[in-house]
Amino acid sequence: MINVGNDWQPLFDIEQVKPYYLELRQFLKHEYSTKTVYPPMNEIFAAFRLTPFAETKVVIVGQDPYHEAGQAMGLSFSVHEDVPEPPSLENIHTEIMNEGVEQGPWSRDLTRWARQGVLLLNSTLTVAAHRAASHSGKGWEIFTDNAIRALGADERPKVFLLWGSYARSKKALISCPVHLILESAHPSPLSAYRGFFGNGHFKACNDFLRKTGQAPIIW
Repeated sequence: MINVGNDWQPLFDIEQVKPYYLELRQFLKHEYSTKTVYPPMNEIFAAFRLTPFAETKVVIVGQDPYHEAGQAMGLSFSVHEDVPEPPSLENIHTEIMNEGVEQGPWSRDLTRWARQGVLLLNSTLTVAAHRAASHSGKGWEIFTDNAIRALGADERPKVFLLWGSYARSKKALISCPVHLILESAHPSPLSAYRGFFGNGHFKACNDFLRKTGQAPIIW
């Protein structure tokens, strides 16, 4: 059983005894013992460990972990500092600079965002090496949808950044009207010029946080 070490634990306690999760756990045991799987097992739940439920101010929904060596680290869009910057993250950085919002020193490791209350949540939390979406449909989506649903029902105002059609499909999980939902194209090179660049999401996010009495994110 996973002990996440913060106020996400009640969700973990509920989900970890459900049949779908027990099946997922057996699948992962086999995958990690027979294949190369990312991220390392101790980083699977990094997003939850770094960003407690009550401290979550912003949710950035990704789909699948990076599937090449050394990239995935349990945070959507983020890679370790010594890994080349993926194109989607490079485009995110470009948009942040273009918007002129509050910024700290840039790092491709987004742990600093997570510690400010940005939940960097992939819908699927593991992937086999070199095989994109290889762990989709195995149960992770149920788990992460329930996490988004819990956040979406919480009455503390949050910003949900939904980039791309897959992330936008999660809008239905967000039930409380106090939240700000921002949607656009995905930052990948295939779609960034079709609505991600110029979306103004980082400024709109910080404006909303200030309006609701919360500290803006130092991007």
